[in-house]
Amino acid sequence: MTARYLLSCTTVCILFTTSVQAQRNLEIGLQVGADHFSGDLGNWHGSVQWNGIRPAMSITFRDYLNNPKRYITRALTTETRLGWYRLGYNELAPTGGKQGVELRNYRRGLNFRNDLFGISQHLVLNMYREPFQPLYQQRFFAYSYVGVGLFYGRPKADLFNGPANMANRYYAWSDGTIRDRPRGESDAQVIGQDGTYETDLYSWITEGTGGGKEAKALSKAPSPWHVGIPVGFGLRYMVTRKLSVGMEFSYYMFFTDMLDAVSDRYATYDELARAYPDSTQQMMARYISDPTGWGTNGKESLFTSRRGNPGLPDSFSYFSVEVSWTFKRSPMRRTFVSL
Repeated sequence: MTARYLLSCTTVCILFTTSVQAQRNLEIGLQVGADHFSGDLGNWHGSVQWNGIRPAMSITFRDYLNNPKRYITRALTTETRLGWYRLGYNELAPTGGKQGVELRNYRRGLNFRNDLFGISQHLVLNMYREPFQPLYQQRFFAYSYVGVGLFYGRPKADLFNGPANMANRYYAWSDGTIRDRPRGESDAQVIGQDGTYETDLYSWITEGTGGGKEAKALSKAPSPWHVGIPVGFGLRYMVTRKLSVGMEFSYYMFFTDMLDAVSDRYATYDELARAYPDSTQQMMARYISDPTGWGTNGKESLFTSRRGNPGLPDSFSYFSVEVSWTFKRSPMRRTFVSL
């Protein structure tokens, strides 16, 4: 899938190059910043999970459309963005001065990391004071946008200290330490998590839906392709005719609740036994679904906390700073266009 994504990006870049040659104008902006995931994982009471902030970056292509009337600038235009957004959260990690069972969801103890790659198309409204004055003379202007995008990402978890087998599993103790032996054993050593996200969560059955006669495990793997709706606003400052800097805040809403591979209830032990007849695979599935052993007793009712909330789709916010450059136009075009 990664190779297919890279091939798609290459094709897009070729199309942009063709557009540059045909329209003789292109602005490229590089954004770097941080994102904040909003989903089913979290230990803070509130919408902001302060230890859920991760790095992100993107490249935006602007001003590549034809401009036959030679406007100085456009109030309404489009842009295309390629982005990488690292989403993640770890409910075993200390935060807010608390650790262990002091944390709201420590007993559930889920974690994930999802490197989300995407391409999105935006409809942009540029807001400036003088419509017939070049932006490089006005210096500051604001903008907002709404768009649609296609994103690829497979969430992974850090569940083993080394190769993925049950001999290397983590054991979460109530004091917040991660050890190599079950709780209560005197010879257990503190090992911590190694930070390697080796377990592909889409490759395992971890959840079920419904109850009673309608109960069933999720047997179909979630799709790694996700559709998102980005909205955002920002400010830009034109340093010169070609160079600008800016900052932006955006919010990406998705139609899926599985960016973190957490959505519904725990799969029961009976459901996992039917899905994995092999006992070793079955025990692996139990552990991957419930890493601490506190999350469920393996029966249909929830034992401590529900695994997720399927009624709330995933989303993330993205704050970035930008440097952009407008490539030189053809001498045949007498006016300068900047968005």
